This record gives sequence, structure tokens and C-alpha cells, in this order.
Amino acid sequence: MPVIGRVLEMQEELSRIRRDIHAHPELCFEEQRTSDVVAAKLAEWGLEVHRGLARTGVVGTLRKGNSPRAIGLRADMDALPMQEANDFAHRSTHEGRMHACGHDGHTTMLLGAARYLAETRNFEGAVHFIFQPAEEGGGGGRVMVEEGLFDKFPCDAVFAIHNKPGIGIGQIATRPGPLLAAADRYDIRINARGAHAAYPHLGVDPIVIASQIVLALQGIVSRNVDPVDSAVVTVGFIKGGSAYNVIPPEVHLGGTVRTTTPANRDLVERRIRDICAGAATMHGIEIAVDYRRGYPPTVNHADEAAFAAEVAAEICGEANVQRNIRPAMGAEDFSYMLNARPGAMVWLGNGPGEGGCILHNPRYDFNDMAIPFGVSFFVRLAERFLEA
Repeated sequence: MPVIGRVLEMQEELSRIRRDIHAHPELCFEEQRTSDVVAAKLAEWGLEVHRGLARTGVVGTLRKGNSPRAIGLRADMDALPMQEANDFAHRSTHEGRMHACGHDGHTTMLLGAARYLAETRNFEGAVHFIFQPAEEGGGGGRVMVEEGLFDKFPCDAVFAIHNKPGIGIGQIATRPGPLLAAADRYDIRINARGAHAAYPHLGVDPIVIASQIVLALQGIVSRNVDPVDSAVVTVGFIKGGSAYNVIPPEVHLGGTVRTTTPANRDLVERRIRDICAGAATMHGIEIAVDYRRGYPPTVNHADEAAFAAEVAAEICGEANVQRNIRPAMGAEDFSYMLNARPGAMVWLGNGPGEGGCILHNPRYDFNDMAIPFGVSFFVRLAERFLEA
């Protein structure tokens, strides 16, 4: 069953909604206008509308019949704190804010699915349309779960779409297991002993120690992580010193860690702490490590990922579905919902990403041609999951 004809009829209106949201981007937990638009549309189409979870979150619910079965469909609403470089008519009207990750498209596709299902109601049970704030670093998904999302709106499974430049329009990709990585940050502060650069023996040089630590960190992935797994340890900055002839008393370095399994996440954090503790003992100084865990890995449940791929094949054709795409090292806070309920995320093709115009690029724009595929996918997920 291909893209739904009625959805194609809605294309022009949905594109207008998407471009309006794009022109009015809002940052983490500030999505007041966007949530107002979402709530108004859901109410207009006859859904139950619930507001207030995670401050600006919105949940719309459709019910039919007496079945206790329920599915959750999720979209994120927030933008990024970056300047848009596009000059089309629907460019951002706010300096320093931009929908550079396609959340305007995600929100619009879920709205389109809500409208279609409100018109047809070809299911038995409940569909919860989850519009989440603050995905871009704010952990809005975590907050919604902590504030009782699945207690107030029980779901047997939950699904999400993220657009993917580099995959063609009309194609969908997913996989069982890890799809995206955990995203952690660390700060290492080396407290040594400064000295005149001409008399290094009178001090303890934190720049040399930092260099040793940087090299040792690179050995974690190559020598501690199973080569079949994916992991990244990046040093993003080194700060220390201010003069040619002075050995500074301290150096601060920091970076990010990306891992795709809880076991490797624990392993990498432990090895960073071990390396720093060993360097501190070797040089007789203090080294402080602040390791902060961010979003956990986005891990698709096997049965739900297979189900999502089957539905995708109905929409796009089997040849346009990748069922075992390689994981990426970006992160997503839909991971918190997948930790709480079975489910899966899929990547929806957004076109080639020409000239390096991918996510978080100042010239990025969600491709409206992808909207009918995403809406149809959401709709068929709900109808198949809640078949009478």
C-alpha cells in the first residue's frame, strides 16, 4: 500500500504549517507558540488535548472502541541556537534561532497523521500523539517520562521518525538494537605546579601531562573497546598557559564520548578515570575528572524495529527500506522513551544533502517532499498496531 492519497491532498496545507513553524523557531522549553499551534490544530480536528508535561509538551489522544491497546507516536518541536543562512521566504524570523534539524518537519508530519486518523479512525484502541519539547540538549523526553508520560498515557509501544539527509526521498531506514549513541561530556582539570619555562625541573608541567592523557585517551577505543562495536572519545579543547616563558600551574581539557551500548559507556568512563588517576599518581599531583552522562543510546527493540520496517515497506516499497542501517554516533533523547517502553525510531529520507547541507547546517531546510511519506508511515503504524 503506497503513500495515502488523502495525505497527498493535505500536502499543500501541511507544507504551509511546516514553513510557518520554520519561520518561528523556539528553543528548549520555550516552544510556547509552537505548542499553541499544535494544540489548536489537534483541538480543531477533534482530539483530546493535554498540555503541561515538560512545560511546553503537548499530547493529543484519539480513542475508538474498548480495546485497551495503545500506541505512542512522537515528534520533537524545538529549534537550535544558530543563525540561519537561507534567504527563502520562510527563513527564521528570529536572529540566532533556526530549525536546522528538521523538528518543524517532524511536528508537521505528526500533525498530518493526527488529522488523517481523526477523519478515518480505522483502528481500535488509543493513539497518543506526543509532541515533545527540548530535544536539542534539554532532555525534554526524559522530563516527559519523569513527569508521568506513560502513566497518564499508557502505550504498548512508542515510535518516532527523524529525517535523514543523505537518504533519498521515499526511503526509510532503521535497525534493531543501537541506532544512535549515548552522548556524554567530560572535563579534566590538571592541578600541577607552575614554574619558569627555563627551569622546568622546579615545577610539574601540566601541559606535558595533558599530552600524555590525550594520547592515552585515544587508546581506549583502539585497545579496550571490542573492535566490532562503535565508540568515540574526542578531546574537544585544551586550555592552559598564557606566556612563552611560563609553565602554567594548571590545564583544563574536555571533550565528548559516544558509545552505543551501556557496557561500553561504563567501560569508557571507567578508563578515563583510571588514566587520570594513574597520571596523578605518576606525577604526584591532583587531577579532577568531571564526567557527565547525557542522553543514553537510542536502542530500538527488535520486534518493534521489524514491525516498523514492514510498515515502511508498505509505504515505500521493499527496495526502499534499509532494515539494518549502520548506527550513527549522534544522540537523541527519544532514547528515554525507548528505555521506558518498547518501540523504535526510523530515519526518513530527506534527500541528498547537497554540498554538505546536512543536519545542524545553517543552510539546511526540511524537504517538504518527505512529508507524505512520514505522515503515511505514522498512519499505517497506528492502523496496523491497532487493527480491529
